[in-house]
Formats: sequence, structure tokens, C-alpha cells
Amino acid sequence: MKEDASRAAQKGTRVMVVDDESAVAELIQALLQGAGLDPTVMTNSREAGDRLLKEKFDVVFMDVHMPKPDGIELARLMRAGGFNQSTPLVMLTGADDLALQRKAFEAGANFFLFKPIDRARLLRVVRTTQGSVLQEKRRFQRVTVNCKVSLATQQAKLDATTLDISLGGFQARAKEVFPLRTSVAVFLDLGHGAPLKGKGRVVRVIENHTMGIQLSELSAADSERLQEFLLPHILKITEPEAARR
Repeated sequence: MKEDASRAAQKGTRVMVVDDESAVAELIQALLQGAGLDPTVMTNSREAGDRLLKEKFDVVFMDVHMPKPDGIELARLMRAGGFNQSTPLVMLTGADDLALQRKAFEAGANFFLFKPIDRARLLRVVRTTQGSVLQEKRRFQRVTVNCKVSLATQQAKLDATTLDISLGGFQARAKEVFPLRTSVAVFLDLGHGAPLKGKGRVVRVIENHTMGIQLSELSAADSERLQEFLLPHILKITEPEAARR
């Protein structure tokens, strides 16, 4: 009964597994799928780094010893910024090396899992991350809401309308779009008070003149205002889901 409840709580959790040993990666994939999670398995660490910059995951399992970039380098890449800056990170290794553990924790690891992989230990680590996963899901939970927003560079300014907003960014539609990776000043009108002012980056350009903007800088006060604006909408989505579990 406890295991069924745990599986229900983990349903829909996106997990990335990065290990250059395909046999180990496939074993972890099977264990995670058996627990009701949605694993993406990568054996090429460079390709995994690209995915981590472009996609949001709820938990990342990463081998330490891999061809360049190794797990330590990928951990630093994750923590430097982007969608997975705060994603729970579990480092995999076959070595009981305290110096290596310290190095991994300094790079941003949250947990360590030793090889050979044990199913019970693996699932215990996943359960331990669930509080962080829920917090991250709420941070990136998109709320469908239309607000006026202005995006500006030193050369141009675009007035747009949001299609959805999360605590980490938003999608907006305008008459034109800025190129991918353009840094922009953001002025987001929530309908009351002065607009939120911050900085962002174009991380996605979609058809119909739609851009995905990742917020990279927002004052503590404006971040709190955005959270207060979004939280009632987020809870309407997440609380019924939690009740079903």
C-alpha cells in the first residue's frame, strides 16, 4: 500500500539519467520506470549537457566518471544557470571516495548513490528528493494568464502579451520576435501597481511570433510580488492533483 502511494506521488516526475555505461543506465531506467517515473537516459555527457540547458527535469542522476565533460563538470554547468539550476542532483559512482564526494557536493550535488545500484536505495533517494521536486514543479508550473509585458534591448523594444507565466519565466506573443539567446529588460504588468522590472533571456522562439523568456534577474520584492500573483493559480492546479494521490 505504501509503495502504491509512493508511485502515485512520483507519477509524472521527469528524471534524467547520465551514465556512459549503457548497462548501468538501462538498469537505472528500468528501476525508475518500475517506480512510475519518466526517465530520459543519456550515455553521451556532452549531449546530456545540451539537454540540461534546454529542458526542465525534476531529478537528475549523473555518473561522476565519464569522458569529458565528466559529472563534476556537468554539475557545475547545471548550477551555473538555466532551467535545472535548482534541480535535485544525485551523483553516481563506484568509488567510496570522501574527497570525491566533497568535490561533487561543492559542484552542486545533493545526494550520492554508490554502484552497484541497489533498487531500495535508489527509490529511497528519489523519495527524499520529492519535497525539492514539488518546490521546483511549483516554480516552473505554467499558469495560463494574459498580461502586458514590454521587452527591451539597447536597440529595440517590443510590446507583447503573455500566454503563460511561471516563477521562472513566461511565454509571450508580439508582432515581432527577438533572436534566440537575446538578453532583454523585462517590464511585466500584473494589472496592479508598477510593472515588475527584471532581466531575462530568449530561450525559445516559436511560430506565431511567440517567445519563451527565462527570467534571470528579479529583485526580491518583485519576485515576491510575482509569487503572490501566481501562487493562487498554481495551487488550483497542484492541490487537486495532490488530493487525488
